[in-house]
Amino acid sequence: MKLKFISFCFGKTRLFCLILFSFLLVVATAGGAVAGPLRHGLSMYGDLKYSAEFKHFDYVNPEAPKGGTLRQAAIGTFDTFNDFILKGVSAAGIGMIYDTLMAKSDDEPFSEYGLIAEKAEVAPDRTSVVFFINPQARFHDGHKISAADVVFTFNLLLEKGQPMYKRYYADVTGVEALDEGRVKFSFKDGSNRELPLIVGQLVVLPRHFWKDKEFDHADLTVPLGSGPYRVKSFVAGKSITYERVADYWAADLPVNKGRNNFAKLVFDYYRDATVALEAFKSGEYDFRLENVSKNWATLYKGPQFRDGRIIKKEIPHKIPQGIQGFVFNTRRSFFADRRVREALIYAFDFEWSNKNLFYNQYTRCNSYFSNSELAAIGPPSPAEIELLKPFAKQLPAEVFKDSYHLPTTDGHGNNRRNLRRAAALLKSAGWTIKNRKLVDKNGKPFHFEILLMAPAFERIVLPYKKNLARLGVDVEVRVVDTAQYLNRVRKFDFDMVVWSFGQSESPGNEQRYYWHSEVADIPGSRNLAGIKSPAVDALVEKVIHAQDRKSLITATRALDRVLEWGFYVMPHWYVSSFRIAYWNKFAQPAIHPQYGLGLMTWWIGK
Repeated sequence: MKLKFISFCFGKTRLFCLILFSFLLVVATAGGAVAGPLRHGLSMYGDLKYSAEFKHFDYVNPEAPKGGTLRQAAIGTFDTFNDFILKGVSAAGIGMIYDTLMAKSDDEPFSEYGLIAEKAEVAPDRTSVVFFINPQARFHDGHKISAADVVFTFNLLLEKGQPMYKRYYADVTGVEALDEGRVKFSFKDGSNRELPLIVGQLVVLPRHFWKDKEFDHADLTVPLGSGPYRVKSFVAGKSITYERVADYWAADLPVNKGRNNFAKLVFDYYRDATVALEAFKSGEYDFRLENVSKNWATLYKGPQFRDGRIIKKEIPHKIPQGIQGFVFNTRRSFFADRRVREALIYAFDFEWSNKNLFYNQYTRCNSYFSNSELAAIGPPSPAEIELLKPFAKQLPAEVFKDSYHLPTTDGHGNNRRNLRRAAALLKSAGWTIKNRKLVDKNGKPFHFEILLMAPAFERIVLPYKKNLARLGVDVEVRVVDTAQYLNRVRKFDFDMVVWSFGQSESPGNEQRYYWHSEVADIPGSRNLAGIKSPAVDALVEKVIHAQDRKSLITATRALDRVLEWGFYVMPHWYVSSFRIAYWNKFAQPAIHPQYGLGLMTWWIGK
């Protein structure tokens, strides 16, 4: 083509040839960016483990038999099947009724392969992505899934879904159905490399089902999906049963081969976690993922364990642990001062708790990106300092010197040294002791409430409360049910709560919803601490727009330092393995995925 163009231009004026070339270039690129190659999968930086010819993931048994029932427990209650809105408490497992455009691989940090979209075409400048809908894709009622359903879903979530969707998809400038089988997402620019994968995670809802219904109304209307399971029956607030879709359109796709083997999934609800554990040991349900160390160390015993009827196992994984902790609501005046928050961190004796309450099972969260290479450890690198420099006047000097080191004790319960440091910090923040109570300059006592959902956390909070009392701080511990807890958290109606901020190997848009000032006052956002920091905002954007792995690590570590030294969360702990117990009726693939439990790859049989 290039030779023909030169030959045609031979003897013509230079201006004529330039005009003609420009015209041809415009025609060739009309309608948007130059098309990229069709891809069977997407990853952050182009590397995929599985080729276009792959038959199944390595961590499945493609010949696994189908059938049987997997019974699990849930705590609390449910009053809606709509997991996309703020209202109500959604039913456990409801996500199994839906398919997404692409499916994540659990043995790669962040890669996706074709599901509803069999192929994807990312523009070379990454300003758009086109998904090609699999012609076989169907909803459970037989309706074909089309590009129009994708457009409908995206707009519906932005308009009536949880507020997080507007932030999560903030860099998406438009979505359009090019035809029945192709949908195009356009982006602000090509700097956010994660965006094609983010929109690839989009659940697709049926337009014909929802167009005449109130989407933002929380109720028990059974929704229509396209995934491997559908709702079979339920007892409101008490139990829900899913059945595997016999003619599931995607059953034999490579991303599903060897998965979704159970004929039925049952979730029974229990009001109390202790009762739920005893019900498991009595055979009322089959599988349990344990997150209470005391239970794991002391209660998984008995004849059913000794004779092998119940299997107790720990499965290591490489999932980044993010951070779990007591979150300070900085909207409260008594938590607004950074020194006060640091002081209260000194009052918690993790080493004593780990020894006496946790049976030394846990590692302390030393970062907002624990258990990953993204965690800030030691002094900042020159590249990190360059990112931090513009905010030098706003940030504590410590940010530029070292990562934050949590206070430690000898584990014997003598926390006197740390309490002295805490008292000094409180005094510097203007608090004084009067009649053995800590009061502010107006004489108002320091009193706050720790809101809990799990009664098991009381044994952890009460020793902490005792230490705070030695500082003159009055603490009230309140345990509420799941619905009330979630409602109060969504409205930021709390002083301190327990929360977990999950992270991946490729943090991105979700960081806006965790820490950005724009969402600090939006009910339902995950900026529970109420962080409003220009430095945090800027670093979040650096993370999102990182162009390679190296710059992503640098930006994330810089963000980690600022969050650490801001003392927005009093870090808890983590364990880098799944602690599971199950009745000996299941078989499992030989390989466990590194970034997931892989429960849906199991099957009935030994």
